[in-house]
Amino acid sequence: MTHALFTIDGGPALVLSGEGERPSAVELIGPRARVVATLTGRGKTWRAVLPLRAARWGGPELPLPSGVYDVRVADAESRSIPSPDAVPLTQLGTLRAELDGWTLRVGPPIDPAYDSGEGQDALERRYATRPTGFENAVFFESFYGRNASCNPLAIDRELARRAPGVTRYWSVVDLSVAVPEGAVAVVEGSPEWWRARGAARLLVVNDWLRRRFVRRKGQVVLQTWHGTPLKRLALHRPGFDPRRMVAVIRESRRWNVLLAQNPYAATILGKAYAFLSRPIWVEGYPRNDVLARDADASATRAALGIRPGERVLLYAPTWRDDRDEIVDFVDPAALAAAADAVVLVRGHSRTLLPGRDAEGPRVVDVTGFPDTSQLLLSADALITDYSSVMFDFSVTGKPMYFLVPDMEHFRGELRGFYFDLAAHAPGPVVRSQSELVAALARDDAEAYAQKYATWRAKFNTRDDGSAAERVVSRILDQGFIDPAAPLA
Repeated sequence: MTHALFTIDGGPALVLSGEGERPSAVELIGPRARVVATLTGRGKTWRAVLPLRAARWGGPELPLPSGVYDVRVADAESRSIPSPDAVPLTQLGTLRAELDGWTLRVGPPIDPAYDSGEGQDALERRYATRPTGFENAVFFESFYGRNASCNPLAIDRELARRAPGVTRYWSVVDLSVAVPEGAVAVVEGSPEWWRARGAARLLVVNDWLRRRFVRRKGQVVLQTWHGTPLKRLALHRPGFDPRRMVAVIRESRRWNVLLAQNPYAATILGKAYAFLSRPIWVEGYPRNDVLARDADASATRAALGIRPGERVLLYAPTWRDDRDEIVDFVDPAALAAAADAVVLVRGHSRTLLPGRDAEGPRVVDVTGFPDTSQLLLSADALITDYSSVMFDFSVTGKPMYFLVPDMEHFRGELRGFYFDLAAHAPGPVVRSQSELVAALARDDAEAYAQKYATWRAKFNTRDDGSAAERVVSRILDQGFIDPAAPLA
């Protein structure tokens, strides 16, 4: 069998060809994407073209996410189709790929000259220690570039509306990450990424900055964070660790402004990150504007393959410090059958890369779906544990269920809580899937109405649909960027 990595029809592709009758199917299967080959040939020879790009949920075709993919040829063993020989690392414009037998490794399109410690050191010296003037630009990053989402996305959309002349860079792990219309994707670690991060006047991020970032004089960092905390974080995590303390304080000194969803979060985040003498904007979360406005979810539900009128349950647990992948406390197919619902499975951003999509009848894994807010809007009920998504979903007023079989371990050993979840939860707290199914069958809205109202009064008073507008107004009023003219 012959094989090669090509650029075909404007995009990268893996091409396989062999002798004899063509296989019934050739596929490329990865943890978060699957590609089916176009097959040609009859009788004596055959050819399979596997485009190294894919479209999901009605979005554009984009290069495959970085990762390891299995090349599967139907009937390969029974028909003695030989394993392909290795193809060395090949640069294909929008990605890099390397074939080793039946395994294809895909990576971001970083020039090999820069894809090393020495190469990255050289780029850092070029763009961080010898900077040029500032650009009238904003550098956005969400969840370490794994997607373009959360508060940075909502701020991007409002900024694009009110200051369309401002350049908007988005940090991405690879070009499988869709960025907002009009924005410029810069792949982490590339020369373009280093230059944009050093030249942008304003950085808007929702997690830690990395790669030895040093804020230049005149540069502003707006840290939006990514949730109101239930679980302890930063300096408040269990156990004294001097290295963690140094890392937390070094990180928070990089920020100029911190955004908080509510006064409670402002107090916790300020103390946990020793961010007590700099501005904390309590403006609600821009990502929740769409929830407060009760926007139409029909397009998102259609993109997910959900039929009109179907009940939708969103299962969105947080990550665990002692495991890489999503917790296995729910059998989503069994839950879908028992609850007569479509179950959306949403792993935490930290479980996106190491995990694999959940599968089953009426199960849709949406861990890689770019915008969590659209999922919250589409769901009829939320099932979570200790995730901050609970403080966002409550904007909708829809039912919440808390599946917490490991509460004692999580609270006592892994992270700890800032308040007693069981005492204040605005919905049933259950310990097993069977208890969850029973709770889903009941109508507990009246029983939890007072707790829900108290919860929303504490956590959602600023989630009124105008948070992004307020945040962008403050950005412009304080001169962090110039909406009308380029910076010198």
